[in-house]
Amino acid sequence: MKTDMQISCTCGRLQGIARAVSGSAGNRLVCYCDDCQSFAEFLGRADEILDAHGGTDIFQMSPAHLEIANGVENLACMRLTPNGLLRWFADCCKTPIGNTLPTHHLPFVGLIHLCMAVGKQSLDEVIGPVRAGVHGKFARGDRAEISTHDRASLIVLARMFRKLFWWRLKGDHRRTPFFDESGTPVAAPRKGE
Repeated sequence: MKTDMQISCTCGRLQGIARAVSGSAGNRLVCYCDDCQSFAEFLGRADEILDAHGGTDIFQMSPAHLEIANGVENLACMRLTPNGLLRWFADCCKTPIGNTLPTHHLPFVGLIHLCMAVGKQSLDEVIGPVRAGVHGKFARGDRAEISTHDRASLIVLARMFRKLFWWRLKGDHRRTPFFDESGTPVAAPRKGE
């Protein structure tokens, strides 16, 4: 069943809503890549963002279903490499919000679990179970303890490409809180340190 999910930074200055989310409306995974780990370190919140193996719990969805209602002035982004993902966060308290591609033409955001306010429910109840672990070659510790692929599984990629195609066809790339009408990011990307 689809439901609306509150989005909030830790201090509450940035707030929004992800509309009509469910396990079928997006793609939940745990990413162990070194870039996600570097982003968590950049924010100074690795202990809260990463699991014991360095993974980040992410829900991939269309940005057209995400609205930032309050505190948009606190929205900031960075990128680790000149052509890398835009990694969005609340500058007020360094809460990660999500990752987008560097262009608005492909409507996609990977929301990071720390900004998802699900109340008394669990993430599993709201956005479904984790479908896969990806980029496991960067996982920390004993990889035998986790279920992951070295990169991304073909099933996860096929599911995501199908969704991207549908979201683009519906015009979701024109409705995003991360890019203005000209396709420029609403916050100038900072370089990762």
